[in-house]
Amino acid sequence: QVTLVESGGGLVQPGGSLRLSCAGSGNIFGFNSVDWYRQAPGKQRELVAGMTSDGTTSYADAVKGRFTVSRDNAKNTMYLQMNDLKPEDTGVYVCNGEFLIDTYGSTWNGWGQETQVTVSS
Repeated sequence: QVTLVESGGGLVQPGGSLRLSCAGSGNIFGFNSVDWYRQAPGKQRELVAGMTSDGTTSYADAVKGRFTVSRDNAKNTMYLQMNDLKPEDTGVYVCNGEFLIDTYGSTWNGWGQETQVTVSS
C-alpha cells in the first residue's frame, strides 16, 4: 500500500515563492514519475510540470523559468518550487505520483490530496 501526502500551499504575495511537497510512503522501491496539475477558478485542470524516471522535466509555457520540479529519492518526496508567483498562478494544485512497488517493474499511481495556492496582494 502506498499513500501520497501533499503539502505546502498557502497565501503569498505576487513575486513570492512557495514549495509544494508530495511525499510517498509505504511499499516503495523507487520513483517513476510525477506530474503537477492545477485548476484555477472557472477553468479546467491543467498540467503545469512533470518529471520522468530519468529526471527529464517538462513545464507548461506559463510557468517555464519560474517553476522547478525536483525529487528526493531517499525521502520518496517530489517537490514543485514556485518562484516569482503571479496572481494567475492561483488555483488548486495536486500531484500525481507514480512509484515502483517491486523489483519486477510494477507501479503504483495515485494523487495527492490537493492544496490551495493563492497569489494576492
